[in-house]
Amino acid sequence: MDMIALETLQIYWWLLISVLGALLVFMLFVQGGQTMLLSVPATSGESGKMVSSLGHKWELTFTTLVVFGGAFFASFPLFYSTSFGGAYWLWMLILISFVLQAVSYEFRRKPGNIFGTRTYDTFLFLNGCIGCILLGVAVGMFFFGAEFSVSKGNILDAGAPVISVWAPTHGLEAIFCWKNLVLGFAVLFLARTLAALYFLNNHPAADAFFARNKRRVLVNGVIFVVFFLLFLALLLTTAGLQTVRDGGLTGRSAFALVEFKYFHNYIDMWWCAVILLVGVVMVLWGIGKSAFARHYTCGIWWAGTGTVLVVLTLFWVAGYNSTPYYPSLTDPSSSLTIFNSSSSLFTLTAMSYVSLIIPFVLAYIVYAWYSMDKKH
Repeated sequence: MDMIALETLQIYWWLLISVLGALLVFMLFVQGGQTMLLSVPATSGESGKMVSSLGHKWELTFTTLVVFGGAFFASFPLFYSTSFGGAYWLWMLILISFVLQAVSYEFRRKPGNIFGTRTYDTFLFLNGCIGCILLGVAVGMFFFGAEFSVSKGNILDAGAPVISVWAPTHGLEAIFCWKNLVLGFAVLFLARTLAALYFLNNHPAADAFFARNKRRVLVNGVIFVVFFLLFLALLLTTAGLQTVRDGGLTGRSAFALVEFKYFHNYIDMWWCAVILLVGVVMVLWGIGKSAFARHYTCGIWWAGTGTVLVVLTLFWVAGYNSTPYYPSLTDPSSSLTIFNSSSSLFTLTAMSYVSLIIPFVLAYIVYAWYSMDKKH
């Protein structure tokens, strides 16, 4: 009975991780908007409008990122120690970019700013580009693999209690993997598209700023669709690992290579394919309606909801259906599944009670969103 309860909790916590990851990708429209700051003159009022809109939301994005990382640490600590402790160049670059964001919003308009607002706008631009691309790269490793090996027995070695060993480049190899970069650029241009949609909704007056954002929706939307279709083609045609024997928390798992693994996952979990299709249609509708209608401001909700649905299915096909969500290119037997990398039954049970407050947290976020928009 304990094994059944543990497996149920592992599935439940991967579902929560999926929800947090999907919400994070949607909230990256803040980073997407920041990448547009340097495209307008510093003296124009447009940069002020953009910063005013984004400045109300960046903390929600940052909080979602922190909660996502914290939930991963608590529920699947082996992933946390393997990825965050091994691919540290990748994660350090992501962290530094978000530190630049926090500093920029804090000091951009402070009295006595000797660097000028343009310097901080550049920092925000860097966070938007680097943050989106590298987060996409980090998620890309869920499908295309990473160079690590795991030996849980090393925890008993007093001289070197290191259970995971990463490639000597410690995450740089993932950044220069072109398949990961395809997803990274898809995330970047999705974020830019969502940002333009958000600006349309947040500044509905039919002026030059509104017209410019309509063009941004179209241009960035088209580029996003190209990168996303390329990523989807790579995903559905790539070979993946199938769990043959799952060793759980203490044993050693065995895996077999399966052609078109993620395509089969969408077929086996047909409801994922349906949700993916619905999400894609919603994103395309939000982009197309906003770009071609005379005055349409609700595209952010169509495209945003569609984004959440699509990302949910990506996490589900990465971790469910006997699929290791973190395949190892160095040692396939070291690949991480939701069953061999999770916390104990006691920890997952205790945290499950804590997770019951999540609906209240989401309600607070919605309340804070509308409260900040009213002040704006």
